[in-house]
Amino acid sequence: MAHRNQFQLLGSRRFLPFFTTQFLGAFNDNVFKSALMVMIAFRLAADQANALNNLAAGLFILPFFLFSATAGQLADKYDKSLLIRRIKLAEIGIAMLGVYALVSGSNSLSLLVLFLLGVQSAFFGPIKYAILPQHLRRNELVGGNALVEMATFVAILSGTITGTILFGLGDGDSSGIWWIGGVIIAVSVTGYLVCRQVPTAPAPVPELQIDLNPMRQTTRLLREIVKTPAIFYSIIGISWFWLLGAAYLTQIPSFSKNVLAGSESLVALLLCSFTIGVAIGSLLCERLSGGRIELGLVPLGAAGLTYGGIMLAVIGGNLAPLQEPSLLAFWHSAGAQAFLAHLVLIGIFGGFYIVPLYAMIQDRTEKALRARVISITNILNALFMVVSAILGIVFLNMLNFSIPEFFLVIALMNAAVAVFVFKKVPEFAMRFLVWLLSHTMYRVKHEGLEQIPDEGPAIIACNHVSYVDALLLAGAVRRPIRFIMYKPIYEIPVLHFVFRTGRAIPICSKQKDPEGYARAFEEIEQALNDGDLLCIFPEGQLTKDGELAPFKAGIEKILQRNPVPVIPMALRGLWGSFFSHKGGNAFTTLPKRFWSKVSVVAGKPLDATSARAANLQEEVLGLRGEQR
Repeated sequence: MAHRNQFQLLGSRRFLPFFTTQFLGAFNDNVFKSALMVMIAFRLAADQANALNNLAAGLFILPFFLFSATAGQLADKYDKSLLIRRIKLAEIGIAMLGVYALVSGSNSLSLLVLFLLGVQSAFFGPIKYAILPQHLRRNELVGGNALVEMATFVAILSGTITGTILFGLGDGDSSGIWWIGGVIIAVSVTGYLVCRQVPTAPAPVPELQIDLNPMRQTTRLLREIVKTPAIFYSIIGISWFWLLGAAYLTQIPSFSKNVLAGSESLVALLLCSFTIGVAIGSLLCERLSGGRIELGLVPLGAAGLTYGGIMLAVIGGNLAPLQEPSLLAFWHSAGAQAFLAHLVLIGIFGGFYIVPLYAMIQDRTEKALRARVISITNILNALFMVVSAILGIVFLNMLNFSIPEFFLVIALMNAAVAVFVFKKVPEFAMRFLVWLLSHTMYRVKHEGLEQIPDEGPAIIACNHVSYVDALLLAGAVRRPIRFIMYKPIYEIPVLHFVFRTGRAIPICSKQKDPEGYARAFEEIEQALNDGDLLCIFPEGQLTKDGELAPFKAGIEKILQRNPVPVIPMALRGLWGSFFSHKGGNAFTTLPKRFWSKVSVVAGKPLDATSARAANLQEEVLGLRGEQR
């Protein structure tokens, strides 16, 4: 049985060893990187330190451009658990070299180690996300991704803080360095021992020929990905989030020191606030989506990122420098708590934004290409983070913007990017409308939805109570549904956008539009041949009195052409809502019911020979019961 919540995955061997392995790896990378940055800052003059720190940041990102394409191919060609063990074994060697580099004080050797850690991360990246769909069920993907995203940000923050603190234990002398060395070697050895428990993840394409030319392989894959706009623009959305996050996180130390006159502890507080927000948002995704891959959360996340960024700019622009550089002084200063709250909000909405995108890419990408598609995602992530650094230089150094003004620019750019992506892939906006309806006006309960097949052609037959029946069904059923609906309902403003995006099939009577009627049946036949799940309201119109009207024989005609399973379903509790015809026509009075209980109930599938109109009506009536 599927896990009822994401935290139960932590008790499963399918997930826990991998989860722990990736956390320890990200933690170790950032312990070493932060220790190196502090060592450079303390041992060199300011101008030399800045140059080396920028070089260090570039050396850590460079391997993603050089090796991600190859890493994706290896992850598709070989067992991922075997690759993880080899990568973690290499980490032990890199950790030992890193200890020697820190103890010897060699900046060049330390930079080489940082580059090698970047190489290791570049090879681990495609495995990290491609292995989840192999070990988790479809309804566990959101929860699994949420835990991984939460752990990644926590590992980055805790590793950065740990490296800084450990270096300071000996006031910059060798004792602090030995502490750092002991930690990174211990963590790397622990990571290797844990990774040996990761279950096998067989190669989807063992016969794959490896192309070592990163430019050629990247270009070829991009051409393939662009053919599926939903996946391509989801990757763009993920990469944009990394640009956004890098822009905020890069400026927090400077904002804390130069604008607020705060100390290192203030930097840690602000970084913690953002990280806690991402962790909360990621974990909330599973609850808000009910375990399904809910793309409706992505527009909500984008809107929240824009709002949070604007408020961060407004509040940050009005913060006064501190009289003393203490956390207590900051906490009691005007606007400080609001600033922290909106930094947390940005993290929360960032979790809403990125988790469904990763889960959607994993779910919809062809198995044989999954790791290579993830590798392209990593390349674009690295590219967008470089662009983030360039934007910071342009706006802060060349155009002399203040940091709050830069935050405002980034927030407005986020709004523009969101509009662009959602225009290219209307499914995001459509799913948001569906999610909003089913989480505001109604409390939707589900019964028997496991009766609906996960794949293959099938038809849902349901009673028709209101203008939002299709939206509620689309929000309840995990699998995409194509609706066969009465043409005048299909053409209602706003709803038309949703139905058209969901590839609904409009139909009207043969007498009114013979050509349209024939065309609809041709489209229905093609959809079932393609393996789609269709939904029909056999009454042919909305109920006028709350009772089931006789089911029309159109479904029998469909089944004659395509004998597929039929799942009877019933909607309960919608009669009397703003969208139903109770008391007159729908939409004629103000809504009186909010957060009302609605049930979506599915029965056992019927084979094509049993699914006569009269039989279906009886089945649906039995499922609906007395609750209209």
